[in-house]
Amino acid sequence: MKQKLNLYLAAPRGFCAGVDRAIKIVEMAIEKWGAPVYVRHEIVHNKYVVDGLRAKGAVFVENLDECPTDRPVIFSAHGVPKSVPAKAEARNMIYVDATCPLVSKVHIEADRHHMNGLQMVMIGHAGHPETIGTMGQLPKGEVLLVETPNDVAVLTPRDESKLAYITQTTLSVDDTIEIVKALQKRFPTIIGPHKEDICYATTNRQEAVKAVAPNIDALLVIGAPNSSNSRRLVEVGANAGCKYSQLVQRARDIDWRAMDGVKSVGITAGASAPEVLINEVIDAFKDRYDVTIENVETAVENVEFKVPRVLREGINTHG
Repeated sequence: MKQKLNLYLAAPRGFCAGVDRAIKIVEMAIEKWGAPVYVRHEIVHNKYVVDGLRAKGAVFVENLDECPTDRPVIFSAHGVPKSVPAKAEARNMIYVDATCPLVSKVHIEADRHHMNGLQMVMIGHAGHPETIGTMGQLPKGEVLLVETPNDVAVLTPRDESKLAYITQTTLSVDDTIEIVKALQKRFPTIIGPHKEDICYATTNRQEAVKAVAPNIDALLVIGAPNSSNSRRLVEVGANAGCKYSQLVQRARDIDWRAMDGVKSVGITAGASAPEVLINEVIDAFKDRYDVTIENVETAVENVEFKVPRVLREGINTHG
């Protein structure tokens, strides 16, 4: 007889509007211009999604130099430095920008503060494509990066009274609050965003994990190792008291030995993980256990972002 197990499905989970839009952009570009369509960097951080688009005719590259000038190129949802579209224009390329509108909002914010003579402090992870893209909106030295409250202590801005801060959209809400407090304590006049830069989807997925955490012995987050928001969900689960909080890409990555004696498991997915992978994990549990499923919904998302006009029209122009 199968052992009984409660599965708590956190909602919202999985795809967000920005990811949805980015994938749609690649699919529509292939439909419009035929294959191959080039994509600079993984369109979203998920191997299953990337492999699926590759099968349809997308070619993923890390640099614009790897793209021929006679094929369209798409910029990933994470955003790109200003130099990238400038280079595409100089090479006379057709390009479509799939940057998430909530990331673009942060870019616009950084630009506005820069025009007002402020130096930016960015709360983010070094080397993440979104951080690189946002810092690349302004000239070198205009954006200072902090990753922890300790980094704030050693910041050397040009003028302590002329600062503003922005954040990567996929950070841990709780960690970011600590860094913001440190910034405000050291630089009392620092200007923050009108509304939090951390995007609604990141916040909602973290809140849902906090809601399921008290009921579960283990948490599985479906997502990619290079997905910032997925890794934050693992941390949120651990901080909320889940003794076992793990990232898995697919059902085959589940460590079943770690599930020994576990009575209840929480399941969530990062913003770039498709529902098909979530169902695959649920089915894997159903194969081994007598499963009872409970949905824990903390918010309802109905955000939708339009794709760029170039894909909605028949005209061959820059996106």
